[in-house]
Amino acid sequence: MDRKAEAQETTRCHRNRALHVYPDGDGMVVIRGRLEPEVGAVVMQALTAAREALYRRRETKNVPAGTSRAPVPAGTSVVDGSPEAPTMEQQHADALALVAEAALHHGINPGTPGERYQVVVHIDAQVLADAAAPGQSVLEGGARVPAGTSQRLACDASRVVMRHDADGRITEVGARTRTIPPALRRALHHRDKGCRFPGCGLPFGQGHHIRHWAHGGPTTLSNLAMLCRRHHRAVHEEGFQVERQLDGELCFRRPDGRLLPEVPATPAVPATPCEALRARHEALDIHARTALPGWLGERLDVGYAISVLI
Repeated sequence: MDRKAEAQETTRCHRNRALHVYPDGDGMVVIRGRLEPEVGAVVMQALTAAREALYRRRETKNVPAGTSRAPVPAGTSVVDGSPEAPTMEQQHADALALVAEAALHHGINPGTPGERYQVVVHIDAQVLADAAAPGQSVLEGGARVPAGTSQRLACDASRVVMRHDADGRITEVGARTRTIPPALRRALHHRDKGCRFPGCGLPFGQGHHIRHWAHGGPTTLSNLAMLCRRHHRAVHEEGFQVERQLDGELCFRRPDGRLLPEVPATPAVPATPCEALRARHEALDIHARTALPGWLGERLDVGYAISVLI
């Protein structure tokens, strides 16, 4: 109902994100943290995908003669010759290890997400075009996502248009399409070679529509820029602005409208810096006792201190 309060709450959640990883006394590693809703949804989907890859549904009882039993996943204990099913917590631990190994194996490049494990966000068309408009912007499970976050996610995602009648019943479901087609994505990676935010340069990122497609912006190379997740959020949810100039160069601005240069400006240096420094300090009376405190070690007079404050 209150977009300003929602934005403040989103900023608070973003600042409170944390992940603590530390070794325990017995050599095990403890992981605990707090993630933003959309990030938490990605992590849970990744764990689900990895867990299903490790522990596929299989027959463990009454295996017909001559039929080979499915291999036992690493870490599964064996009791009396039969594998003992690990707990859900143990499965999640194994799944997290697989996610980490896969990330390192693929160079920690997000790439194209798997179809079965996508994070789904439901957002009304009018909210996608105008964050101040009334309407829904929720994750599949029902958790609310700020409209600015949904606009950021919609910049580079699969899109399905669903039409509803006045009672909320679905009347039409369109085909799923990619916001940025694969061929155009390859061209974008080749041109930008990483995040274009000044001073960043991470070698991977997300495609950002300079003029959002919900506002009529075309999905063309000239209307796209590569931004890492951190700076994509800065543009959509923290007030930073980006526009493409006539010469094709990108222009970034801070939330207050000030220009954010690609390279910080060099501060002015006097021709004779030593003389300028002496002139600046001529008025100071510096002698051998300048830095000597006046306290002689006596006890604090609390009554005197309070009287001074009053």
